[in-house]
Amino acid sequence: MKYQEPINKRAKTALGILETVEPMRLSEWMEEYFYLSPESSSVEGAWENIPYQVGIMDCISNDDIEVVTWRKSARTGYTKIIVGAAGYFAQHKKRGVVIWQPTDGDVKSFVKDEINPMTRDVSVIRDIFPWYDKKSENNTINKKSFIGSTLDILGGTSPKNFRRLTKDVAVYDELAAFDADIGGSSDGEGDATSLGDVRLTTSSFPKSIRGSSPKNEESCQITKSLEDADLILYYKVPCPLCNTMQVLKWGGSKAKFGMRWTDGDPDSAHYCCESCKGSFTYDLLPEMLDEGSWYSEDGSIKLEKDGSFYQEGKVIDPPYHVGFDRLWAGYSVFLSWVKLVKEYLKALEKSKSGNVSKLKTFVNTRLGETWQTDVGEKIDNTSLYARREHYEAELPEGVLYLTAGVDTQDDRFEFLVVGWGDNEESWAIDYVRLYGVLSEDGIWDVLAEKLRKTYKRKDGIELSIETICHDSGGHFPDGVSNFSKKNGLFWSVPIFGSSHAGKTIINFPRKKNKKGVYLTEIGTISAKDVIYNRLKILEPGLGYCHFPVKDEFNETFFEELVVEKKTLSYTRGKRVFIYDCPNGRRNEPLDCFVYALSALTIAKEVKGVDLNQLAETFNKPKPVKQENKPPQNNSFINSKENWIK
Repeated sequence: MKYQEPINKRAKTALGILETVEPMRLSEWMEEYFYLSPESSSVEGAWENIPYQVGIMDCISNDDIEVVTWRKSARTGYTKIIVGAAGYFAQHKKRGVVIWQPTDGDVKSFVKDEINPMTRDVSVIRDIFPWYDKKSENNTINKKSFIGSTLDILGGTSPKNFRRLTKDVAVYDELAAFDADIGGSSDGEGDATSLGDVRLTTSSFPKSIRGSSPKNEESCQITKSLEDADLILYYKVPCPLCNTMQVLKWGGSKAKFGMRWTDGDPDSAHYCCESCKGSFTYDLLPEMLDEGSWYSEDGSIKLEKDGSFYQEGKVIDPPYHVGFDRLWAGYSVFLSWVKLVKEYLKALEKSKSGNVSKLKTFVNTRLGETWQTDVGEKIDNTSLYARREHYEAELPEGVLYLTAGVDTQDDRFEFLVVGWGDNEESWAIDYVRLYGVLSEDGIWDVLAEKLRKTYKRKDGIELSIETICHDSGGHFPDGVSNFSKKNGLFWSVPIFGSSHAGKTIINFPRKKNKKGVYLTEIGTISAKDVIYNRLKILEPGLGYCHFPVKDEFNETFFEELVVEKKTLSYTRGKRVFIYDCPNGRRNEPLDCFVYALSALTIAKEVKGVDLNQLAETFNKPKPVKQENKPPQNNSFINSKENWIK
């Protein structure tokens, strides 16, 4: 009996070794243990999950999911989540982790501000990190050795930092900021995720975690990773008025739904429901987030609060690669909608003077969307269609001058009439397709008649089309020249396009050509650059493009208006950018807009038209009629109409 007590103790110890810890999801672990340290948090204290973070964290800790991609805006918690995940995998699952930062310089600040405070302030991490506050090879900038696992923190610019590692978890912080080809263009070895995920090959539970705010559309690595996902989820919240589940969207002061405000007043910021069109303010957001959930875009798949995936009410297997998208600053509990709109309006104002850097930052870090640069630029035609307006008259009062661009095809003419205002704000007025036999004179006479139409403003002033650019580069060049001679050499100007980079919008000749007309070269790349940049302007004013609610300005018109995409090409060994139109796609509305803009340029540079002076003339008060005196012949209306004629 004297040996009974030691034997019992030994048996208890042996059974304790076999005892397993009940598994925790990352969201549970962080609420239980994680701490917000003062070095990198605006508020120090215990971590509290924001509702939309729970699903993302639980997919990170789900061993059946191997890749998690999160395209996000700033201030949504990704950095804290990956720091917490590093601690979770080290302490709870005893797995090796590597975190790659975009550059070596990013590593030092990340470790100082995030990793070191975690090892100090999270008690369960201190328990497995006996080298805390000690100089040791187990506690360096690039490596933290825990009991049972290691954490490496490395820069992502050198291929050597992706070698000689065997890990279970690979984390990429701000993936979009990594070089596209690690090691350089001449001897690069591939992109970061391709090199890094190789380090997980022998793991029983490999995990690749990728998160970032997006950058330029054509080269954004987080966007490309998201496109590879087997399932992409979006956080839908209920409208507090009609309870319809929806993804929050950026709108604009004139938008039908989404984030809105009145004119230029950010203090009026509110959200307009996509379903019931009712409006509500930021103070209701926390309650909406509590009731929200992650869904597939069509709503058929839901990620439940317990981390399970459901489809049609039944549990389904998790995907190999799950993506999270459209979680932008409108969801943030740290940034009010009023502040968000203020930030946008300031960035927008800067962009109007040509400085787009702040607007780009807003799009990337606040909206969580890629920035469309000159290369690969494509504008959303549905957004343009959605912002059409009901004009108060044939011509809005801002219109001061009318031009038209005429495109010539084998069997028809297509022309766009554009009204121009102060600071070249524009209003599309008419879009006409005129079919006929172009080898006969009759259809040309009909064209002239339609282009002679006058348009009336609400104040009664009538304007006619003053300058036309008529395409003669392909179809019926002789007919276009004859049309110009018959109707006015400076009224209808024959043009041909040049796609050479650097050409100015117009190159008006000093004298007539052999056919007796001023055949003018158009720099189509320069003109399309101007048009595409202006179509991106979101608020009326300098350069903004208005479109009317009319049958001819339908979805097809806008698809063809923005069908072309700017691409990189090489000519004689030099890098140039060209606009590329997909085979078989129509682009007449874009061509007509280019010609109408070119007509305005001719009016300004050749005819001496000054829109600012016109604006002053139009805005002069009409003279008061004196009693017992005959009306003066030089009144504002008469003089203006005579000038136009």
